[in-house]
Amino acid sequence: MNAAPARMKVADDRPLLSVNGLKKHFAMSKPLLNRLIEGGETQTVKAVDGLDLEIPRGQTLSLVGESGCGKSTVARLIMGLSTPSAGSIRFDGADISQAPAGQPAAVRRRMQMIFQDPYASLNPRWRVRDIIAEPLRTYGLSASREEERREVDRLLEFVGLNSKDGDKFPHEFSGGQRQRISIARAISTKPEFLVCDEPTSALDVSVQAQILNLMRDMQRELGLTYLFISHDLAVVNFMSDWIGVMYLGRLVEVSPAAQLFNNPQHPYTRLLLDTIPDLGMSKRDRVPASGEVPNPINPPSGCHFHPRCALANDRCRRETPNLRVHGNGVRVSCHAVEEGRGDLPAVASAGNDHAAQAVI
Repeated sequence: MNAAPARMKVADDRPLLSVNGLKKHFAMSKPLLNRLIEGGETQTVKAVDGLDLEIPRGQTLSLVGESGCGKSTVARLIMGLSTPSAGSIRFDGADISQAPAGQPAAVRRRMQMIFQDPYASLNPRWRVRDIIAEPLRTYGLSASREEERREVDRLLEFVGLNSKDGDKFPHEFSGGQRQRISIARAISTKPEFLVCDEPTSALDVSVQAQILNLMRDMQRELGLTYLFISHDLAVVNFMSDWIGVMYLGRLVEVSPAAQLFNNPQHPYTRLLLDTIPDLGMSKRDRVPASGEVPNPINPPSGCHFHPRCALANDRCRRETPNLRVHGNGVRVSCHAVEEGRGDLPAVASAGNDHAAQAVI
């Protein structure tokens, strides 16, 4: 990458983003008249159900979990694209949980988002130059059209494209090139924080590696802080400092990345890691999970994972576990872990490393 901005920050342990008790509930009931005639109660989906997390400056926290666990809803809440039902979101000390998407502008320009689909997130009727320049115009960051043009050219070259590409339309680029355009647009306001909602899932594996390397280079050169959302554990292993594991709207484990892959604590985390092919041929025992993901409209009582957990008992079915500190920097929401009740076979870290290398 060339023409990197001079701004450079050093990672530290102070949280840039803090989320406390975050909830988002969606009404799924029939219209009132239908309920009066046909009967039936109101129904609610708790897409995010009491989330607590912190992201230190200059570091990456990744959210992982099965489809429908609430990862993308968390991204939309943080970016102001949806209003929380409860809880707080603090960015650099300022509470932004109830502010409209564009307000306060001084804070919002420091936060940007890279979307999942590079084909749908770019306006097909605009030239690339206008797509990248839109945030500059919105926040009045360029004094003149000439200065704006120079900045767009610099951003295109910074993400590995040519300044002449600014005169083209999105359909003239491949998927990986379009995602580079999306990244150039996202960093045009010189943000400190990026929400990355599965930014490589729509790309070929070889192109994924290019985009992920670009994002890591950007973090190092620009001092960016990432919330990275993905269902691909190999990608998460490559990108993350911290990992949060979600299940039906709740965090079940938060851990340093290396520690989570080498010594996962929550039974659901172990289930996720068991989906990685064991290329090391360690012949370790795998404990299959029984059952399916419950209906989010009517989730199980207590621990939502208890119908699929080999360690569940009556307390798991009755009481909702809370995230508790368990070891160095690890927080786990599990009664079995808290009580030391039984254990599951250790996950072979060598197999995970090989899987990560195969994808990256």
